[in-house]
Amino acid sequence: MNKTNKLNKKPSSGLFNNLGKVVSGTGLSRIFGLIRDISTTNLLGASIFHDIFVICLKIPNLFRRFFAEGAFNQAFIPIYSDYEKENDLVNTRDFLNSLAGILITALFVFTIFVLIFAPIFIFIFAPGFYFDPVKKDLSINILRIMFPYLALISLVAFAGGIQNTHKRFSIPAYTPIFFNLSLIIAAIIVAPMYEMPIYVLAWGVLLAGVLQLLIQILPLWRLNRLPIPKININNPGLKNFFRLIIPAVLAGGIIQINLLVDTIFASLLETGSPTWLYVSDRLIQFPMGIFAIAIGTVLLPTLSKFDLNYEKDEFILGIQKGQKFVLYIGIPSLIGLFFCAEDLISTIFYRGAFSSMDVINSSYSLMAFSFGLPFFMLMKVLTPAFFARKDTKTPMYVALMSLVLNALFNYYLAFILDYGHIGIAIGSSLAAIFSVLALEIVLYRDGFVKSPSIFNKFNLNLFISSLFLITFLYFYTSQMDFLKLTQVERIFYLSIEVVVSILIYFSISRLILNKPLRFLFD
Repeated sequence: MNKTNKLNKKPSSGLFNNLGKVVSGTGLSRIFGLIRDISTTNLLGASIFHDIFVICLKIPNLFRRFFAEGAFNQAFIPIYSDYEKENDLVNTRDFLNSLAGILITALFVFTIFVLIFAPIFIFIFAPGFYFDPVKKDLSINILRIMFPYLALISLVAFAGGIQNTHKRFSIPAYTPIFFNLSLIIAAIIVAPMYEMPIYVLAWGVLLAGVLQLLIQILPLWRLNRLPIPKININNPGLKNFFRLIIPAVLAGGIIQINLLVDTIFASLLETGSPTWLYVSDRLIQFPMGIFAIAIGTVLLPTLSKFDLNYEKDEFILGIQKGQKFVLYIGIPSLIGLFFCAEDLISTIFYRGAFSSMDVINSSYSLMAFSFGLPFFMLMKVLTPAFFARKDTKTPMYVALMSLVLNALFNYYLAFILDYGHIGIAIGSSLAAIFSVLALEIVLYRDGFVKSPSIFNKFNLNLFISSLFLITFLYFYTSQMDFLKLTQVERIFYLSIEVVVSILIYFSISRLILNKPLRFLFD
């Protein structure tokens, strides 16, 4: 009994300690990411060049999530965790070496394929660019420079999955900073010296991939888990990996097709639409990356270590903690992004070639995205609950449903109702809401989510704290017009807005809880 209690306590108590490491690294990375976006929008504005840059960057990033961060790690981490439980170094290293060989081969072949058939990929991902000769030629050239980034960053994600399984979260969390630094330097120092600065940004992306991969070598060597690639398709772990990854690939592929649908629709809208959606999505990704993706990163290896025959209660508790955490952060983030949309975008991006009209259009799509934010965040918590149990089929079916809904919503809202890029943002939010509801229903049916009373202290705390926050932001934003302020004034008044909002929300929450906030999830 004592041994069981000890096993139960250790993973749970370490969950939020590990989360702190990921949040700090990811948070710093997101700050540098904002600086990167400020630099690129200042350089290119909402022009066809920036539209091409963000869409061509989205293509390798989409397949990165497909090859690595999505399906690959969701199938890899549970199997690798099983190997580590057996403490058999020879079999573990053989599995890693075999998997590295397969991954590198697949990435190499796929990268060569895309480089050869780049025009087809531009036609698929951005048909609106394909039929414009100038946009088409430039897009093809930029894609061919940037696409090898996919192979590099997929190997980085593989290395991160190994480190996360060993509870080494810091280096994978801080690694993206080097990507952002590479593009910041390219946009501010190097690109202005060239007639076509977009090419400098493209080469900056490729260089960033090389740097991020080199950083992973020493941590893996210290763990004695640096893979030596070999082709061995008869490895038993590899067979289990393929068995799990096929539905995971379908699920991850469907999710990425969702992004593809958004990109296709955006390319068919007026010039600037891809940039407006990109800018608003980047601000949505800020709380997503710092909190939701961070806890999903920690939750998958943590839940994978539980034996459901003896530790089901701890498994359920881990899911509950994750859900409470993202709701406690996601709800005020929704409120803040909705009311402060124009304030944030004007302060961060309103300079250089990024005009006041770009600010207004970006703020509208940010407001639309904000309604889906808590649900985007919850998806990052709920899906590890399935993959940790080696159930990759359920997320696949839910992702398929989300794909169909997203396409229907986007087409109807963007083109039939003529909401343009705002309709795409609304459609994405609605699809996320339905996806979360479906995942919750399945987990409840399987006994992994309990049904607490709506009237509990946590929900009361969330409601009252949010109500005070809404009241403050409604009156504050109605008195301010950030577009008429100087840059210094915008920074000053936005700082007041953010600081007072944080103080109001957490102070009210502290009063209701009547205990320090660090005990909220204990």
